[in-house]
Amino acid sequence: MHIFAQALNYGANHLDQFIEALGQHLLLVLVPLIISLAFGVPFGILSSRSRVASTVLINTFNSLRVIPSLAILFLAIPYFGLSFQSAAIALTLLAIPPILIGTDIAFRTIDPAILEAANGMGMTPKQILLQIEIPLALPLIVAGIKTATVEVIASATLAAFIGAGGFGSFIVLGFSLYDNAILLVGAIPVAVLALIAEVTLSIIQRYLQPPLIGD
Repeated sequence: MHIFAQALNYGANHLDQFIEALGQHLLLVLVPLIISLAFGVPFGILSSRSRVASTVLINTFNSLRVIPSLAILFLAIPYFGLSFQSAAIALTLLAIPPILIGTDIAFRTIDPAILEAANGMGMTPKQILLQIEIPLALPLIVAGIKTATVEVIASATLAAFIGAGGFGSFIVLGFSLYDNAILLVGAIPVAVLALIAEVTLSIIQRYLQPPLIGD
């Protein structure tokens, strides 16, 4: 428990740096997630409707996902320098695949009978997409977003290696000084943020889940 007291004391004595790191870390999470949603959901819908698009998109982004985020960071440095942009690119490439795959699966698993009934009622493709498909697909889309969010929160610590800030700054400093207390000042908030994201998005996913017959 002594090391946790030291970490708390260090955080209290460097509160301004802690708050700055929190803001940087949240920005490193939110920007890649927004970009990933903007690309991942439309690509997922397209992928669910075309076998060729599915093969190209999913294989492409999954192959990029195999590359370590730190490697992508360093590959981006020659073009964007030691900057937030380099970190955002690496984290975006990490976040797109879970959202894309979750969206693809969500739309593929919609009962065809429901879509046939909607067509029989004279609904337009746009109406079917907005009023039928998206509401039914949302729980699985949120599941993909949840996976992406947790991964990005954890991986955003790597941004500190190129000077983009975040809680990784404390982790890097703790490693360099062989000080576990400083390391925990960065590691504990990252774990807490990941837990909050997991719980919050799980609740949203459960809320969006269609009720079972008889409930």
